[in-house]
Amino acid sequence: MKRICPVILAGGSGKRLWPLSRRSLPKQFASLISSETFFQQSVKRILIKEFNAPTVVTANDYRFAVREQLRQVKVDPETIMIEPEAKNTAPAVLAAALQIEKETSPDSIMLVMPCDHYIPETSLFHEAVRAGIAIIKREDGCFVTFGAQPARPDTGYGYLHLSQPSQLKPVPLSEFVEKPTHDHAVKMVASGEFLWNMGIFMFKTRDIIAAFAEHCVDLKDCVSDAVRLAKNDLDFVRLDAESWQVAQRISLDHAIMEKTESLWVVPYPGKWSDMGNWVSVAEVTKGQQEAKDGDNDVLEIDCENVMLRSETEGQVIVGLGLKDIAAVAMADAVLIADLNRAQDVKQAVNLLQEKNVPQAETFPQSHRPWGSFESLCVGNGFQVKKIIVNPGEALSLQSHVHRAEHWIVVSGSAKVTIGDQVSMIHKNQSIYVPLGAVHRLENPGETPMVLIEVQTGSYLGEDDIIRYEDRYSRN
Repeated sequence: MKRICPVILAGGSGKRLWPLSRRSLPKQFASLISSETFFQQSVKRILIKEFNAPTVVTANDYRFAVREQLRQVKVDPETIMIEPEAKNTAPAVLAAALQIEKETSPDSIMLVMPCDHYIPETSLFHEAVRAGIAIIKREDGCFVTFGAQPARPDTGYGYLHLSQPSQLKPVPLSEFVEKPTHDHAVKMVASGEFLWNMGIFMFKTRDIIAAFAEHCVDLKDCVSDAVRLAKNDLDFVRLDAESWQVAQRISLDHAIMEKTESLWVVPYPGKWSDMGNWVSVAEVTKGQQEAKDGDNDVLEIDCENVMLRSETEGQVIVGLGLKDIAAVAMADAVLIADLNRAQDVKQAVNLLQEKNVPQAETFPQSHRPWGSFESLCVGNGFQVKKIIVNPGEALSLQSHVHRAEHWIVVSGSAKVTIGDQVSMIHKNQSIYVPLGAVHRLENPGETPMVLIEVQTGSYLGEDDIIRYEDRYSRN
């Protein structure tokens, strides 16, 4: 059996799961249903002998989140490719294919997967993949996609029309059907000839590149240039921005799969959800919520078909006499929505963006390559932050024009440089960083270091940083 080159697409923004999913940290990197994120679950799903290390395609803003979450599950990727801007799935898949052709083999079999899906039965997924491999080995030049059995007539999914009804046996695809009306969805599900489109594809590297050359030659040319002119940046491969800018914004379905004459469907018999809205999350977490009824953070009284989530420690959310309601409470934003309008949450986010409301895109907690920080309190001339520095990581050597800082270590130990002075600061100790002083904060330990930072000054914005040295190559 040929080894499989998995490609994980990790660049989406996930607006329909706001406020838990935002542009600064979308749903694939959030812990929605377990302690592991969807991205980490996707990576662990391919840790079997048939698979090479994954190629990850992501956005610049998420590159350090990808690297850190891979580190947490002890996986070394083949490549982390950085898209200069989001262009939908077709350019991303082509870039990955060209990279795999260069580094592995044009005869490699690629498995392309989104990383924000719920697929709990890993063994069934592996069986489906092996069925796809058998088709590719048997049918020269073919492409394989995967479909899930519809649980209901859902207008939020695309559908795969099978050439003949099939519960388990792979069959040729008759056509793609975009998100249908409710009446159309009811008829499709009743016919037994349709599956939900999982958005997972398999093909030989040489075949997908040839398909782009046939159907999207302009896209192939500019993406080829972006890969050829790509630069290595720390652990990442950064695609050439100028070449990438002219690439068409198009999905793999529209660019290639709807045009190919040899596309097979492997029915997937297990549970699956794209976790595209809060209804999907409610369905998956229903049993978990029932098990948590004794918890103090969520209380439901005489409620029917509701999903209540408190995402801040110590925050209590109570539902009384509610029906068909989703309520998601975070420290800086609360969503209250009719579950029947779950698809429309994206519209609310777009409206918040138009009004320049920061909660539309950013969290109080901001992730950095060295760890994270969270603003706890802001007032006139001061700000209090909680800072977490991961083991072995360090902030840049920097200074500020407008603010001074006072650091109090609450967990672990900090190595602090201020000017020419280097000090070790331990739990319950503090140190003062004067305005204008060149300084650096490091964690030399083996566990995360936590400290409280008190800023004072005339301006406290994140752009008040002059960097002199940075191991993460940030300007």
